Amino acid sequence: MKTITSIVVTLLFFFGTINAQNDSDLPKKTTIKATETKIGTIDVSLDLTQVIDDKVPVTIVLEPFMEDTVIYRMPKVIPGTYKISDFGNFIDDFKAFNTKGEEIDFTRSDENSWLIPNATELAKITYLVNDTFDVENTEGIATPFSPSGTNIAEDNFLLNLPGFVGYFETFENSQYNLKVTSDIIFNNVSALQQVKEEYSKDSLSITRSYYAPRYFDITDNPMMYGDFEIEEFQVGSIKVVLSVYSPNKVHAASDLKETIYEMMTAQKLYLGDINTTARYDIFLYLSEMNETSPTGFGALEHHTSTVVIMPESIPLEALAEGMVDVVSHEFFHIVTPLSIHSEDVHYFDYYEPTFSKHLWMYEGVTEYFATLFQIDQGLVTEDEFYTKIMDKIQTASGLDDTMSFTEMSENVLVSPYAENYFNVYQKGALIGMCIDILMREESNGERGILSLMKELSLKYGKEKPFEDDRLFEEITAMTYPSIGDFFETHVLGTTPINYEEFFEKVGLEFSESTVETNYIQNNGILILAPTATGTIIFTELVKDNSFWNEQGALPNDVIKEINGTEVTMQNAQQIFTEVYMWEPGAEVEVKLIRGEEEIVIKTELTQSYTNGKGLQAKEDATEKQIALRNAWLKG
Repeated sequence: MKTITSIVVTLLFFFGTINAQNDSDLPKKTTIKATETKIGTIDVSLDLTQVIDDKVPVTIVLEPFMEDTVIYRMPKVIPGTYKISDFGNFIDDFKAFNTKGEEIDFTRSDENSWLIPNATELAKITYLVNDTFDVENTEGIATPFSPSGTNIAEDNFLLNLPGFVGYFETFENSQYNLKVTSDIIFNNVSALQQVKEEYSKDSLSITRSYYAPRYFDITDNPMMYGDFEIEEFQVGSIKVVLSVYSPNKVHAASDLKETIYEMMTAQKLYLGDINTTARYDIFLYLSEMNETSPTGFGALEHHTSTVVIMPESIPLEALAEGMVDVVSHEFFHIVTPLSIHSEDVHYFDYYEPTFSKHLWMYEGVTEYFATLFQIDQGLVTEDEFYTKIMDKIQTASGLDDTMSFTEMSENVLVSPYAENYFNVYQKGALIGMCIDILMREESNGERGILSLMKELSLKYGKEKPFEDDRLFEEITAMTYPSIGDFFETHVLGTTPINYEEFFEKVGLEFSESTVETNYIQNNGILILAPTATGTIIFTELVKDNSFWNEQGALPNDVIKEINGTEVTMQNAQQIFTEVYMWEPGAEVEVKLIRGEEEIVIKTELTQSYTNGKGLQAKEDATEKQIALRNAWLKG
């Protein structure tokens, strides 16, 4: 899972749209074992031509069970996300039928579960599915992270299948035959194996059949149907399929093809022989950012695909930059957790999940790779790379730097750990950086964290999980005692990392300088704050933001309106995400309230600067330090 940019998740937490659970909601850690129970193939049908009140009808046909009672569940949590989804909340008109076609009784035991007695007679269930995008911006309704959500519209169906298809408890390893009926003129794309096509007699619709060996394959293979553009290209041995839905045709798949091609070519060169997929799908859904549009911008990884949500209004240059940031992160997930993962991930419990200690690796190292490969492959300059590292250090400093990373990881759904989840992309990546530098130092530049991940991938792989509590011990045995000490002190432990010590090893040092910033931050720190009355104000930091300072903005000014839209707590995330994307040269109009006075700022944007800490090469760096730096940055 990856957010489009650091600011989006910062705003999500800042304005309170991510809800932490209570401690009682967190399952206790137990020994996890694979489910082996199977029944005959489960036949699932989704009919996109028979949408009723914006709801898709689903029919599930199966052989009667041997058990007296079964439970049908929709996922509470799905792999790759670290928040409650409760897909059962989007199910209406659930019915169960026997072999004679008669309705039989059932009990809805909670948001995601239907208990069906007399299961020896059960032959079919039906229900209607609401989409999640329509209610994302409705106050009081919890919805899944947008890239795991669903869309049902006349011209687009985003089918993240956990939102449509559930499982029978203890029968997760049963085979699924999925049929999707759609308008014949719709484009369609899926990473799931298609086995058959059937045209209607009047040729107005088509039914495609897909095969899923087990329920995991249902959850791991999103689909898109409707009016969207598709571009296909080859990156080495990998066929890449890029699908772009832009409701107002603002952006096209062809606009992004070259950017994605160059990025993934560089990634494949960086990874070498570690990638294992023949096809990789990228689903990009561009949001109109209205009341029925998704606003959780970012992406969710799958074994051979990723779903990305971004605003349609974003300029093409910023969209391309965001896609490099987000998709590179998701593609690197083929290393971890897709090829290297613990039992919690391998035997994922969709109803009562437990979480691994190792988000530092799953998300942190993945984010580090997505940052490092760009300098390794010459996509960014050293200064640009240093700026990204400093942004992470600055942002991480605003979170709980003394919280045990493993403790946070295991308890990521509950407070106070949920509020610090964003740190997996900040400090988590910096943990990966420190391990990389330590390994380069210990091996005279020969080994780094990528080689470690390759060794772990060979030892385990996607079908063999590691034991969660033993990973640090195993990595230490495979590497050096200093790595074990680092884990004990800074990952298991609560001691903040002294980054100067690590930069000293590679001949870098901190420096004070004037740095470029944006219009809602100073060098990674927000210059906005909510008030008890529900308004958004500038903080004292606005004085250090050159653009706003030149426009006369002052601390405690209430931000009333931006480009004609009134600012509220409900739309703050959307509005300030757009402000974050502002580019110099654009015309803007902002209304502020200062006491009883209304201040109007109508101007052309200029680049904003602030004072901040930078990272630069030491003038007196030794040959050894320079050699280690080169090994670190260029492998």
